Amino acid sequence: MAWVMDTYSMHVGHTETAVVTGKPLEMGGSLGRREATGRGVMIVARESARHVGFDIKGATVAVQGFGNVGSVSATLLAAAGARIVAVTDWKGGVYNAKGLDIDKLLVYAAEEKTVEGFPGGEALTNAQIFGLEVDILIPAALENQITIENAAGIRARVIVEGANGPTTPYANNLLHSRGIFVVPDILANSGGVTASYFEWVQDRYGYFWTEKEVNERLEAKISEAFNAVSETSVKYVVDMRTAAYIVAINRVATVTKLRGMYA
Repeated sequence: MAWVMDTYSMHVGHTETAVVTGKPLEMGGSLGRREATGRGVMIVARESARHVGFDIKGATVAVQGFGNVGSVSATLLAAAGARIVAVTDWKGGVYNAKGLDIDKLLVYAAEEKTVEGFPGGEALTNAQIFGLEVDILIPAALENQITIENAAGIRARVIVEGANGPTTPYANNLLHSRGIFVVPDILANSGGVTASYFEWVQDRYGYFWTEKEVNERLEAKISEAFNAVSETSVKYVVDMRTAAYIVAINRVATVTKLRGMYA
């Protein structure tokens, strides 16, 4: 991203940091950007628990994928009082009904490049994590992980999509019919792009916020977005994915109508 910014700046003849986001802090990047997607997942998980009717403190959580999104989500949820009972990655996973020590797991994963074999619990496969009886399941790995084949066996109360497209359309419909609360990716993992917007704003007026300010603004934006979608879901009696589309399309339609069609 620094190279993209530099190349564009050389062409226009002046430094233009706002042309791209995700830059190093020294070149106009934003504090809190790396953790923003995982932080957004945590906020949505917390709000989902409240919406469904349970407290995030003491809630059991399973996380598929332990990269940037999964590891940050797990860390922040544990800090919020949730019990992370299962984590898997590309190679395998670990389960502990009493809760995993996420700090130790982070160190182990950094050294071993996988969570498989972590001594703080028993072995778990990626397939098995979807059948665990937990309050919250966070698929934060690849797309198409929850399909019509395994959706019937999912026992989580809430699914928060940390990855892009982890649930197929048919699986989403089946989960909704079973009463499982699914928060779609365009809402659940939007913390990263929201923080990118924050970076652009800071670059535009040349003044940078503290990490606390970034996190507070992210909290406000994600909470506001969740409330808008959940209220729409209740109003039209639809699943959260459909509600998110309704909110998005309605906003575009409203602005288009107000501005008029010149050409």
